[in-house]
Amino acid sequence: MNDCLFCKIVAGEIPSERVHEDEQVIVFKDIYPKAPVHLLVVPRLHVASLNELAPEHDRLMAHMLRLLPELARKQGLADGFRTIINTGPGGGQEIFHLHIHLLGGGRLPGF
Repeated sequence: MNDCLFCKIVAGEIPSERVHEDEQVIVFKDIYPKAPVHLLVVPRLHVASLNELAPEHDRLMAHMLRLLPELARKQGLADGFRTIINTGPGGGQEIFHLHIHLLGGGRLPGF
């Protein structure tokens, strides 16, 4: 994973504006935000995408999903928030390290 951008951010080799970190994930502000609040929830463990998930990742995924409402509350997103997981090139994934986008704080466009 020498060339993985998110692995380098997790390792502290590349700076990020972290808003949360624990033993399983780091959460930081997206440098190209698409909403007033745009966070990335990134596991410390390198998993390329949802396509590579295995049963041993169940605890990690549950942790990430349960963390989202807490992060949203701390960011003042009382009216709601959006989450996005892009998977594969056809799904818009640009960095091949699983991550969840958390967006909110304004009127988000529909799909």
